[in-house]
Amino acid sequence: MSTSHAVAERVFSSPLPVDLLATARPLVASAQDPTIRVRAGVLVRAARTPEGPGTIAIERRGERGFVARAHGPGATWLLEQAPGLVGARDHLEGFRPHLHPVVARAHHRRPALRMLRSGSVRDLLVSTVIAQRVTSREAARSWTRLVRAWGEPAPGPHGLTLPPSDERLAATPYHAFHRLGIDRSRAVRIARACRDIGHLQRAVELAPEQAQRAMTRVPGVGVWTAAHLQRVAAGDPDAVEVGDDGVKHHVAWNLAGEPRGSDERMLELLAPFAGHRGRVVRLILSAGQRPPTFRAKPRVIPVDQL
Repeated sequence: MSTSHAVAERVFSSPLPVDLLATARPLVASAQDPTIRVRAGVLVRAARTPEGPGTIAIERRGERGFVARAHGPGATWLLEQAPGLVGARDHLEGFRPHLHPVVARAHHRRPALRMLRSGSVRDLLVSTVIAQRVTSREAARSWTRLVRAWGEPAPGPHGLTLPPSDERLAATPYHAFHRLGIDRSRAVRIARACRDIGHLQRAVELAPEQAQRAMTRVPGVGVWTAAHLQRVAAGDPDAVEVGDDGVKHHVAWNLAGEPRGSDERMLELLAPFAGHRGRVVRLILSAGQRPPTFRAKPRVIPVDQL
């Protein structure tokens, strides 16, 4: 991949304080993720955009200012998305943390945790499918292997790796994924998702209810995946991933003192925060208490939800 494209730059500011490490957490598969690097004041990410591959580096300048520099054919697109990527387009209108003391306390502890908007479903969707029915450590290992096996050097001087292209993954036979720790079921889902990536990308730009209906028309994409894409790719602060085996227990424990919950109970407890339910979930996961552990059990996303 050529790195000769000129660097483009954009300066912007955030109306709200930004904790870059906490805000960018949904984008990072692991500390070894070859596509991204995040430190307290700098985020560097390689991505495939609608305009081609690119790398963006966003550096904090002052209390709420940022400067973004991008390389590659996708540089212009990445700079357009830069404020959303660090949560600078987030707002708290209608958010009422005082409705529950745990939410108020979590918001006080994480006042600069923002809801990011990556603008793209591509890399997020593939890493989500990889995470099916395996531990987070196994999923991170497989994602890293996949990127290193079939990715390409990203534009610019940062030494990151681009994720494999949609076309490459869609055309790769399922047995080739086995050495990466990805079984046949997940490999087939990756290929299918990559073939429909254009539809999913267009859908995520719609209003939330329309987006969910459009995305769940894609075979194999259920309400969990649709909500995850809405929350991270579209920056919807109300999106809640129904079907997650761990989130419902965290919500039930923190908001009701119940060690185990159901999806129905989770939505009931989150109802007072309509418009910001996804924000409340992120705050609870970041600054709330872990529910009691009765036995070791990996976090599982149901197959029929993806």
